[in-house]
Amino acid sequence: MTVAHTSELASKESGQRTGPVCSYTEWDPLEEVIVGIVDGASFPSWHMALPPVLPEDQVETFRTRAGRPFPAEQVDAARRELEEFVHILEAEGVRVRRPEPIPQRTTYSTLDWSSTGMYAAMPRDTLLVVGEDIIECPMAWRSRYYEALAYRPLLKEYFHGGARWSAGPKPELTDAQFDQDWTDEHTGGSANLVVTEFEPTFDAADFIRCGRDIIAQMSNVTNAFGIEWLRRHLGDEYRIHVLEFDDSHPMHIDATLMPLAPGKLLINPERVPEVPDLFKGWDVLEAPAPVIPDAHPLYMTSKWINMNLLMLDETRVVVEAQDEPMISALKKFGLTPIPCNFRNFNSFGGSFHCATLDVRRRGTLQSYI
Repeated sequence: MTVAHTSELASKESGQRTGPVCSYTEWDPLEEVIVGIVDGASFPSWHMALPPVLPEDQVETFRTRAGRPFPAEQVDAARRELEEFVHILEAEGVRVRRPEPIPQRTTYSTLDWSSTGMYAAMPRDTLLVVGEDIIECPMAWRSRYYEALAYRPLLKEYFHGGARWSAGPKPELTDAQFDQDWTDEHTGGSANLVVTEFEPTFDAADFIRCGRDIIAQMSNVTNAFGIEWLRRHLGDEYRIHVLEFDDSHPMHIDATLMPLAPGKLLINPERVPEVPDLFKGWDVLEAPAPVIPDAHPLYMTSKWINMNLLMLDETRVVVEAQDEPMISALKKFGLTPIPCNFRNFNSFGGSFHCATLDVRRRGTLQSYI
């Protein structure tokens, strides 16, 4: 069954916006996007916030290589794929912007702790665009404390062009922010999260935008305090729905559930055993099993990163070139896949959605749910 959530049927349509920053959904026609960089990519300083989300076979690697660069050949391979991605986006008529490299292995400190950085590869984690507002997120990893500085020249440019530039409360990230007794156990069927409610933290990638409705999850980087801060910041124009999935190590929603277009939903069949009531009546595609080889290094993600797609509009979708099952499934779902090699970038914990921030999409604020 297809839901007729078309432009003419959507409720409470607002006027078309033309500012430098304007994006309401994951599928409106993409006009401008930030694509991340892997310059200086480094293993983060070791901290107890890492084990809850690292693949089990990578915990010791991160512990022993903390603060050191990722293998140069892997960084170079990922950089080449990013350039291919940029070329494809520009060929499809999208304006591409890039962050500025910043030193990632320079130690910085607060009054309570010190750390080195990681990378500026995933703008989707660091920044959240809702309408004309571009929001710096109060991230929970100490290694990402200053990551937004790589985007600061762009943020200033967008602000001078008329955008709203906001920032969540800069967290202290003291030991009180993290459950010092954390164990990899489940409580009443829910994941045991390492972040406490000491202060608000969230990553933008724990939120998916469907016009007036924003889908969120609590995770090992996003707490209820952070979700409530965002709810109040956005005001009554938006509705935030917090969902819980069958994910024992949640961090970022976009490899679990992805609305691809009005009435079209992609789900992770292992983490979403039942379609949330919000999406009843939508056409649902269960993501095909990932085909990434076991021998391929994945430092900070599971193979379900194959779900991390980027919609250029309601039909065109960028997908990993070697993922034939996903390409075939998307075609049968009525979409037009655009293949791009990205497996080496996947090693760093993300794919096309993570590696981008859709700064401007041609659309209006509507209700789809």
